[in-house]
Amino acid sequence: MAAKVKPLILVVEDDSELSELIEKQLQVSGMDAQKFYNADDALKFLQRSFSNLMLLDLNLPGKNGLSLLEDLKKNSISIPTIFISGENREEIKVASLEAGGDDFMTKPFGINELLSRISAVLRRTSRVGDGQLTANTSLTDGTFDFLGAQVDPSRLEIRFSDGSFEKIGRKEFGILSYFAQNPHLILSRKSIIHNVWGEHANVKSRSLDQYIVKLRKLFSAHGIETDDALRTSHGIGYIFAPKV
Repeated sequence: MAAKVKPLILVVEDDSELSELIEKQLQVSGMDAQKFYNADDALKFLQRSFSNLMLLDLNLPGKNGLSLLEDLKKNSISIPTIFISGENREEIKVASLEAGGDDFMTKPFGINELLSRISAVLRRTSRVGDGQLTANTSLTDGTFDFLGAQVDPSRLEIRFSDGSFEKIGRKEFGILSYFAQNPHLILSRKSIIHNVWGEHANVKSRSLDQYIVKLRKLFSAHGIETDDALRTSHGIGYIFAPKV
């Protein structure tokens, strides 16, 4: 029988003593934890990896917790979030919840109450697709073939025929998945962006082109040339036309 996958909880808290205490208690309770002390590092992690829930300190050095949620939305990244803060004013709590927070806890708090709130949010969000990686893909999508390599969403990695593997980000995975689902069709840059980032994403075509260049280099480094199979349709977008 396969081992049960532990939920991964991000702890974004600049108080190192508190974050370490929370990390230990989460592990004792059967969960995995990843600590970050600022918003920028947490954002970089979430751009490349999946997490089930985030404990987010409202007041962080540099960019605060509300700004982090805003940046995540701009990147079409959704993660259940419990704010933790020393602030106790009603308007602060309301602003945090309206910004997308799922719960709000005021410091100091009991660890048992925190664990109970985490469990409640996990139960609630597990029913609304918290495994979404991009607008068109989710963590539970099956492994698929792309030019002889196996793309695995559950691990966000590509396994090559020589036994090696490479980790990829959410957007790279979404792009590969969209191509694989639409072979031999000319796909406009706009359609790719809307299907991977979301309909209202403000993403430039040049940004998409840079992702394609990155993917081509990644496959080339493992002996798979993509020039014939993944072609640029000048002025329009791209076409994925693998040989049958």
